Amino acid sequence: MLFTQLVLTCMPPTHIDVTKLCKKVQQMRSKLIRLCGEAEGLLETHFSTILASYDNPLHHLNIFPYYTNYLKLSQLEFNILTKHCSNVPNQVAFVGSGPLPLTSIVLASFHLKTTSFHNYDIDPSAKSKALRLVSSDPDLSRRMFFHTTDIMDVTNGLKEYDVVFLAALVGMDKDEKVRVVEHLAKYMNPGAVLMLRSAHGARGFLYPVVDPCDLRGFQVLSIFYPTDEVINSVIIARKFPMPKHCSAEHPVGPMKLPNKCFDIDMLNPLLNHVNLMEELDIEDQLS
Repeated sequence: MLFTQLVLTCMPPTHIDVTKLCKKVQQMRSKLIRLCGEAEGLLETHFSTILASYDNPLHHLNIFPYYTNYLKLSQLEFNILTKHCSNVPNQVAFVGSGPLPLTSIVLASFHLKTTSFHNYDIDPSAKSKALRLVSSDPDLSRRMFFHTTDIMDVTNGLKEYDVVFLAALVGMDKDEKVRVVEHLAKYMNPGAVLMLRSAHGARGFLYPVVDPCDLRGFQVLSIFYPTDEVINSVIIARKFPMPKHCSAEHPVGPMKLPNKCFDIDMLNPLLNHVNLMEELDIEDQLS
């Protein structure tokens, strides 16, 4: 209940830039993000355990209090992906999948029905709990794989994925997040897509904020800022080949272009439209 009240407090649009707050408030924000991350982990573990008690856990996902949010967020991310990728991805990695990998489950069930999903988490119990959820489903148990691995230890294996999703709480502060992004930039295949979750405005008190300028080695394609109960912003970027004049020590960074804003109507979360406050679309501005 307290977590929900905090989320509702941070939801309304605001011009707060959390990166410009004083040091004391930044420290409080950092502690709050870690507390929320721990709370979310406990919440997912609790409901994953409950779901595993059913014969068909995937038929009861709606008991999770934020399931609708995941439906909308997954729809949003699928819309973004299809706008910038002409082919259905063969293999997808989700980094930071946790004990209740709802994004992978929803995308695999409703949107990417032939894609294989490789879910990474450093917690061994997350893997065992997640496996129990999909083991009874003939289709998903064939297409969903779980790895107890720190993504920083995965190197050439990252080249297998057409798309890599990075959960909002992988990298709890800016430095950690940048290190993960640099690792992905080093080992992902050229042309592969990176989907990151960030936060905008007061929602930055709940999740780390990703600056597009930190995505060195990637071409930032679009940034989406939802205004409804979907809390996370979404950034989509594509890894590009390293130019000959650049080195590993001085990789090229993302392009900076002016914002382009427009609105899209809000419809059913399972349809191909979502409510967006603002879309920063790099590709459209280049055309």
